[in-house]
Amino acid sequence: MNSKRPVNLDLSKFHFPLPAITSILHRVSGIIIFVGVAFMLYGLQLSLSGEDGFSQVSELLNGFLAKLIIWGILSALFYHLVAGIKHLFMDMGIGEELESGRAAAKITIAVSVILIVVAGVWVWA
Repeated sequence: MNSKRPVNLDLSKFHFPLPAITSILHRVSGIIIFVGVAFMLYGLQLSLSGEDGFSQVSELLNGFLAKLIIWGILSALFYHLVAGIKHLFMDMGIGEELESGRAAAKITIAVSVILIVVAGVWVWA
């Protein structure tokens, strides 16, 4: 048996490159959107059930926690959209090299941050 094998991998010592982080975040944002859609559909169903349901949803959406959740879902949606466009370009053969992949990851984060801030202003205004 090889005694040089690691017994316990310390994941905090691994440093992923920026393109890998953006790819992982793209998958995480997809999961957040998937779960968030269930809550949004429930709110839609409740609001369409009648006047009482509509007033409940309207009152709920004015709360701090609801606005925070909506902003989180919108943030995930915008990040997922921008990262998905980046992946479409990569599928066409654009940005597959190391340096262009790093640049595309930086652009993805920059555009996503701008859209997330705009979404936050829209939700909280």
